[in-house]
Amino acid sequence: MRKDGITRQAVLAGLALAALAGVAAAAVPANLTAALADKGRPEADVKRDAARKPAEMLAFAGVKPGQTVVDFMMGSGYFTRILSAAVGPKGKVYGYQCTEFIKFRAAYGAEQQAVVASYKDVVPIAEPLSDPKLPQNVDLVLTVQNYHDLHLKAFAPDTAASINKAVFKALKPGGVYLVADHAAAAGAPIEVADSLHRIDPAIVRKEVEAAGFRLAAEDDKLLGNPDDPHTENVFRGIRGHTDQFVMKFVKPK
Repeated sequence: MRKDGITRQAVLAGLALAALAGVAAAAVPANLTAALADKGRPEADVKRDAARKPAEMLAFAGVKPGQTVVDFMMGSGYFTRILSAAVGPKGKVYGYQCTEFIKFRAAYGAEQQAVVASYKDVVPIAEPLSDPKLPQNVDLVLTVQNYHDLHLKAFAPDTAASINKAVFKALKPGGVYLVADHAAAAGAPIEVADSLHRIDPAIVRKEVEAAGFRLAAEDDKLLGNPDDPHTENVFRGIRGHTDQFVMKFVKPK
C-alpha cells in the first residue's frame, strides 16, 4: 500500500505539473508569441530566447498592444525589438541608452540606431543618468540585467534613488516597473554591483519601494539557477547561466 500510495502521489504530482505547464504556456498572449516570431529579429537574438524567456517575462509584466513602454538601458536592443512588435502599430517604445555607456563603448550608440532604423515606432533616448529625461504617462518601464549598473563606482552614490524617482514620475498610475537582474548572495554588500555585476534582490526591493512603488509580484524561478554560487563575476564562466530574479513593481493608483 505504501509503495502504491507513493506511486499514486507521484502520478498525481506529475499531472499537476503538466497542468501548470499548460497554464503557463497559455498565459503567454498572442501578441508576444507573434513578437518572438518577428522575422526582423537578428538570429543571435532568437538563439538567446530559450535562456532569456522573453515571452514569459513580458507576459509577467503585462505587455499589451497599444501600450507605451520604456526599455531602460536597452543594451543591444534585444527586448526593444520584441516590445516594438508586441505593442504593435498603436503602441510606442522608447529605447533608452545612457550617454555614459555610449561614451564607454561606442557600439551601444550604433546598436541603438540600428534598432531605430528597423523599427519605426522606437524612439531613441540618449541622455545621462543624472538627467534621463524620460517620457511621461507611460504604461511600463523595464530594465533587464542593468539595475545593478546604477551602483557602479563611476556613477554618483544617489543614482539608483534618482532613477527610481524618475521612473515613478514617468509612469501613469497603475503603471509597471519591471526589474530583472543577476542575483547576489543574500546580504551581499552593494559593492558587488561593481565587482561582480550582481545585486541582492532585497536591496532592489528596498530602494524601489522607497521611491513610492509597491511590489506586486516576484519571480525567482523563471530565470533562476540554484546551482549559481552567487560569488562569481557575471562576465566570466557563469555568463548565461546566472541566477536571476524578476520583480514587478506598480505605481499606486
